[in-house]
Amino acid sequence: MLEATLELDHRLELDRIAQSILASRPVLAFTGAGISTESGIPDFRGPNGLWKRTPPTGFRDFLSDPEVRARYWERRRERYPELVEKMPNVGHQALSELVRVQMIQTVITQNIDGLHQRAGLSPDRVIELHGSSHQIRCLECRRLYPSDAQEIDFSARVPDCPSCGGILKEATISFGEPLIEEDIRQALRMAEESRMVLVVGSSLTVNPASRVPLVAARNGATLAIINNEETPLDRYAEHIVRAPAGASLSYLTRQVLAGA
Repeated sequence: MLEATLELDHRLELDRIAQSILASRPVLAFTGAGISTESGIPDFRGPNGLWKRTPPTGFRDFLSDPEVRARYWERRRERYPELVEKMPNVGHQALSELVRVQMIQTVITQNIDGLHQRAGLSPDRVIELHGSSHQIRCLECRRLYPSDAQEIDFSARVPDCPSCGGILKEATISFGEPLIEEDIRQALRMAEESRMVLVVGSSLTVNPASRVPLVAARNGATLAIINNEETPLDRYAEHIVRAPAGASLSYLTRQVLAGA
């Protein structure tokens, strides 16, 4: 049983988090790469992270240099089929269950893999602050296309927008690219109003996304962090569990449901 891998002190702290959820429901969940590594998706900053092997593409370079765009699309053609094959893990499924029973209101995620939705969450219960790999955006007319849009010539070295001829890019946020204003505004507004935020698998070092749990904590919300490593917001947290996301969320969900 996956939960058996948790140490006793982890289970005891998760018991306390369960009680906080029951007292504060519905809460916000804030997730990062650490919840998806158990699905075989590497994180970005870890020792074996994606950026250790391939430096990220800067947004300014993407806009100004056709060769950068060509390399970007070449890498996407290599990686995207692998991403599509990844499946939600027990952590995603546990959060989906907590949303289903109205213990969690919304999942705010830094992830671009769409696994929360594949685990059963309605799109209106997920805010993807860093966008989605499963959509293509035109940077000029702003039209969104599905990743398999028939009207886009994906065989081209650098595909163009079929509507306006503009620059196409995966609908994810690159370095130097601003977040979608509506998404971050909604997330911050919910953080201001929330009584509790459950952080799972995030280093909480990427701004402005990491402002979401910070704003909640500064407005009096209970902050619980489940993450393998320390984070800059640990000093604001009432609960900290240094354990894998999947086992922790599986155990936590069982305890919440038992106390409901």
